[in-house]
Amino acid sequence: MVTQGRPLRADAERSVRAILEAAERVLAANPAASLEQIAEAAGVARTTVHRRFANRQALVDTLVTTVMDQLDAVIAAANPDTAPPLVALHQVTASVLRLKLGWPFAMTESFAPESKWAERQHRTATRCVTLLARAQSTGHIAPDADLDWTCKVYYALIGEAAHNTTEPDPDLLATKVINTLLHGAGPRP
Repeated sequence: MVTQGRPLRADAERSVRAILEAAERVLAANPAASLEQIAEAAGVARTTVHRRFANRQALVDTLVTTVMDQLDAVIAAANPDTAPPLVALHQVTASVLRLKLGWPFAMTESFAPESKWAERQHRTATRCVTLLARAQSTGHIAPDADLDWTCKVYYALIGEAAHNTTEPDPDLLATKVINTLLHGAGPRP
C-alpha cells in the first residue's frame, strides 16, 4: 500500500488498513462521522489518522480508491473476456456482491453522480456491456436486447441483492441476480 507517493512500512501499512476498515464501518453507519470517531474505531490516535491522511476527504478518497482497485481486480480475475460468459457473469456478480456487502459506504460513494470515480465506473459499465454481449452471442440474452439497458437492470439487481436481502451468501445471491436478469419473474420453460 502506498499513501502520498511512498511505500509504507509493514506496521504503517497495518495502521492504514485498520483505519480504512474502521472508516468503512463508521462511515457506513454515519456518513458524517469525524476523523476522531474513525480513529477511535480503528484503535489509533487521531494524530495517526492525520499523519496518514491530510483530511477527511483524503481518507474517503483513499478508501474508495482502494475498493475501486479491488473491484477492478475481481472483475479481471473472472476472466470476462475469455471464460464462458455465464461463468464469468456469475463470478463477477458474486465478487461484486462480496465487495458491496463488505464495503457498502465506499461502493455507494463510488457511484455518486458526478463523483471523481465516474470515469472508472464508466469503464466498468463498458466491460459489463461487453460481457453481456458475449452472453448474447451465445444465446443467453435475446438478440434484440438493449445491452446498455440490460446492464442498468443488472446493476439495479445487484444493488437490491446487496441492500435488501437476508441471504448472506454472495454466491446464492449471484445466482438469484443472474436468474432474474436472464429469465425475469415469468415461468421458465
